[in-house]
Amino acid sequence: MAGPGTSERELSVVLVNYNDRAHLPDCLVSLDKALSGLNAEVILVDNRSDDGSAALVRESFSWVRLVENDRNVGYPRANNLGVRLSRGKFVLFLNTDTVVPAGAPAGLLAEIRSRPEAGAVGPALVREDGSFQVSFGKKMNFFSELRQKLVLNAYHRNALRRSRKPRAVGWLSGACLLARRSALDAINLFDEGFFLYFEDIDLCSRLAEKGFGLVLCPWIKVRHAGGAATSARPWRSRLEYRRSQLRYYGKHSSRLSLGLLRLYLKLTVFILGLPVGRDGERKSYREGLREVLAGRNTGTEG
Repeated sequence: MAGPGTSERELSVVLVNYNDRAHLPDCLVSLDKALSGLNAEVILVDNRSDDGSAALVRESFSWVRLVENDRNVGYPRANNLGVRLSRGKFVLFLNTDTVVPAGAPAGLLAEIRSRPEAGAVGPALVREDGSFQVSFGKKMNFFSELRQKLVLNAYHRNALRRSRKPRAVGWLSGACLLARRSALDAINLFDEGFFLYFEDIDLCSRLAEKGFGLVLCPWIKVRHAGGAATSARPWRSRLEYRRSQLRYYGKHSSRLSLGLLRLYLKLTVFILGLPVGRDGERKSYREGLREVLAGRNTGTEG
């Protein structure tokens, strides 16, 4: 990587961390090696972790620029802070539970440079056992999301094993997403009305609406654990997912799609209301979802 005195960068890597100390060392060690020879900087925004993450970065990864928020401001706002502090012509958004192989950043850079119309490109995401995660899709609405979950996810997991061709897509996962700064500026970065989930799909949708292309590079593979910051609170995470899903549908989908989603969620509330045993988090999720559907619960974690 270029030295700290370099004023302009080709690449800025922005990571947002929230209590993911377990994955940080592997991620940052791999990133340091993967950025070798590139004019790059790394900015990590910590959302008030209480697991020693910030201390670990300060003590063991001094080449990372650490920004510490005084509270958990959410993923989009923290990413926007990192982007505004960065200087790269291209910005790589990266989750802390990834492992980046040598050549991956350079490969993504080469692809986006060769496609002036592209606003963002992304790799294939794989689990530790090598199996593929589905990290892309077509423009999302109720029917396309249902089709992807029921049919396309399984198909793509198999098809990606043989695919080396770049493909135009409707959205890419924010777990590893390389974007052109000029494209990000054109849409004013992430929508901070989201807190967690769907902010990457919303970003991609707005890029597409501005005429920028989105390209999957399946021959570049980045390992991604998934769910690192949310596994400890699954029901709260599910509520955040539904809140963000409704916001996304309200912005980008038809009234029919939004209506069908709301109907599905109302049925979910009814099913969870059946006498199925005591579960405090489950009850809290049900009540929270009722409030979200009624438009009364728009808050997020602090």
